[in-house]
Amino acid sequence: MAAKAEWLVEERGATEVWTIDGEARRNSLSRAMIAELLGNLDRIRGKRSLRCIVITGRGERAFCAGADLKERATMSEADVHAFHESLRSAFRGIETAEQAFVAAVNGAALGGGLELALACDLRVAAAHAEMGLPEVGLGIIPGAGGTVRLPRAIGVGRAKDLILTGRRVGAAEALALGLVSRVARPGALGEEALALAEQVSQNAPVSIRQAKRAIDGAFHLPLEEALAFENRMYQDCLKTGDRLEALRAFAEKRKPNFKGE
Repeated sequence: MAAKAEWLVEERGATEVWTIDGEARRNSLSRAMIAELLGNLDRIRGKRSLRCIVITGRGERAFCAGADLKERATMSEADVHAFHESLRSAFRGIETAEQAFVAAVNGAALGGGLELALACDLRVAAAHAEMGLPEVGLGIIPGAGGTVRLPRAIGVGRAKDLILTGRRVGAAEALALGLVSRVARPGALGEEALALAEQVSQNAPVSIRQAKRAIDGAFHLPLEEALAFENRMYQDCLKTGDRLEALRAFAEKRKPNFKGE
């Protein structure tokens, strides 16, 4: 008998919605779930028709509550190392993908669950969502990018406040901190996340990719190096048919028909 799918994948035109299908275990991170995530990332590589992916969790209790502790209890030390390596690979795969990723945080995003959301380009939270990195209370530290990505998202001082205390924040505080960019109206998270994805998806695929690279690649470079890096990303856009299509569409007062080339 085939193993149960860990993700539900739904096509919505130029957007896909990936839902963690593990509501009973609060959509926690398991080895099978991460393996399937890596497979989905491989599947979309080079897929020009796909512009944006929304990641969310099944139900309303949790986006992803971190590692599956029942599974973790059965792991050897070598298993744990391998699992963390797969986590890092998957989250880095989200960051480096050509498509934009939107985390629709439908409930608790804790530990590795918040690290998953941090790997996404944009984050929208349900009003009842809560987020945190509680690892220091468990004798470890955030090990899948939390100590790196959280300071980049909200600043070093604020990140230390959350990481060193292990405290959780609600959606309103997460918005004030810059941890999420939007808080959805009650009951409207899916609708608003898809609307945001549509805003992204109507733009040129190469431009989306190059903008991601420019932001992520130049963030910590000295100013002159960062500007030079940005220029290299910009120059790649000039070579595309989509740029010429945008100019034609502007002249003809219509929406451009981008093809990702």
